[in-house]
Amino acid sequence: MADDETRLVIFDCDGVLVDSEPISVSVLVKAMNDLGVQITEEEVYGRFLGKSLATVIETMKSQYQVDAGSEFLEQIRTDLYARFRRELKPIDGVGAAIDALSIPCCVASSSQVERIRLSLTVTGLINKLPNIFSASMVKNGKPAPDLFLHAAREMHVDPKNCLVIEDSPAGVEAAKAAGMTVFAFTGGSHANFAGYRAELDRLSPECVFDAMPDLIHLIQKRNLDGAHP
Repeated sequence: MADDETRLVIFDCDGVLVDSEPISVSVLVKAMNDLGVQITEEEVYGRFLGKSLATVIETMKSQYQVDAGSEFLEQIRTDLYARFRRELKPIDGVGAAIDALSIPCCVASSSQVERIRLSLTVTGLINKLPNIFSASMVKNGKPAPDLFLHAAREMHVDPKNCLVIEDSPAGVEAAKAAGMTVFAFTGGSHANFAGYRAELDRLSPECVFDAMPDLIHLIQKRNLDGAHP
């Protein structure tokens, strides 16, 4: 086996485990528009995909001179959670892929723990993924490596033996900065917005795939080869 054999799979949540990004972006655009920030869904995808709400709020203040207070956060939370309960679905095949993994796995997401737990509960994945790590647990969110390094420490696995499954450029950048292998997943409903694939390709993830059932053989191949898929 290679020194960088995969011993832990770290899943991002939104757009990797659950098909949440179209719902999240729709809610965020409405909330920002309500505060007078004129921004489109495509702009939100390009600027904020994979980043924390804290980053959104900082950007609104620095670039739009809008202070987003507690009412903004509560509007997003209320609208988002209601729509998640009605509409949220798991990514096709992800439950079976997790069940087929013969190595430990966990979740590391830019979302708050409460939102991650709701997403996994609504989609029936919560019992498969008990180890959850949030950007709220570290100083710097993605694209900084802090969250992934925190997850690796808590799971007692060396970063070089961690495989991150990410859908966002910020997440791919964070995983690479952490010294981890990263596979880019492009099977979410949001994967067709302009410039998305080009930005992922620019960051050179180890692998790009769009069907979650393929994950098992991609990991097996990587471990057998001791190299890239």
